[in-house]
Amino acid sequence: MHDSLTRSFPALNWRHACLLFLAFGSLAILWSRPPIVQDLRYHDFADRGAGFGLPNFFNVISNLPFLLAGFAGLKFCRTRKGEMNVAWAIFFAGVGLVSFGSGWYHLRPDNASLVWDRLPMTIGFMAMTSALLGEWLSERLGRWMLLPALLVGFWSVAHWQRFDDLRFYAWVQFAPLLVLPAMMAMFPSRYSHRGLLWLAMGFYALAKVLEACDGAIFRLTGGIIGGHPLKHLASAAACWTILEMLKRRNCSLPGTALS
Repeated sequence: MHDSLTRSFPALNWRHACLLFLAFGSLAILWSRPPIVQDLRYHDFADRGAGFGLPNFFNVISNLPFLLAGFAGLKFCRTRKGEMNVAWAIFFAGVGLVSFGSGWYHLRPDNASLVWDRLPMTIGFMAMTSALLGEWLSERLGRWMLLPALLVGFWSVAHWQRFDDLRFYAWVQFAPLLVLPAMMAMFPSRYSHRGLLWLAMGFYALAKVLEACDGAIFRLTGGIIGGHPLKHLASAAACWTILEMLKRRNCSLPGTALS
């Protein structure tokens, strides 16, 4: 029994401790702060122009690339084999659902519709995190944490909806952005084309900047387009880059558990 667990899960060392500290230390810091309520100004996007009968046209239609990326990713997952294939399939399913959830939200932005925007995002974040941890550290770990991670993601949105407290949702969204780059820097990967994963993270970082600069970009473009639709495009580019990584990569190191 002990030997089986040892083969399935790598022995803990200082690098694993760093990842645990980043994951749960960030949660402790967030939870030590007062509740973070949803700022209703979040729903006040710069570009409110209608088109083809759709309100907030560019904010809605810019979600289409998520649907295309999700469909392409699911199609690819049907043709590949691998221990973390289920996690990757769930990731791409979440990406595809973002198109519907975010599109619905932007038709009439408010807290009620925002729930359907955030739920698919948590599916994508948690599935991707499980897949990458499984591929970098231990496939058994990735498989075991997939369902609990998805439930944690769902609970983070439900907690925000019930208590108007974004602390746990913020952790679900941003903790992977702390843990995964640290893991990629400290641990070897069995797969090639790791640079594409860094590029995907760069696209997501760009998306957050575009989101924060929604109004400024709208003014800079003379009212043609705001930063939020461009945020959607940058986020979708991150998803397409992950798919391209999965298509191109090959196994460069043997083994299923790296230490």
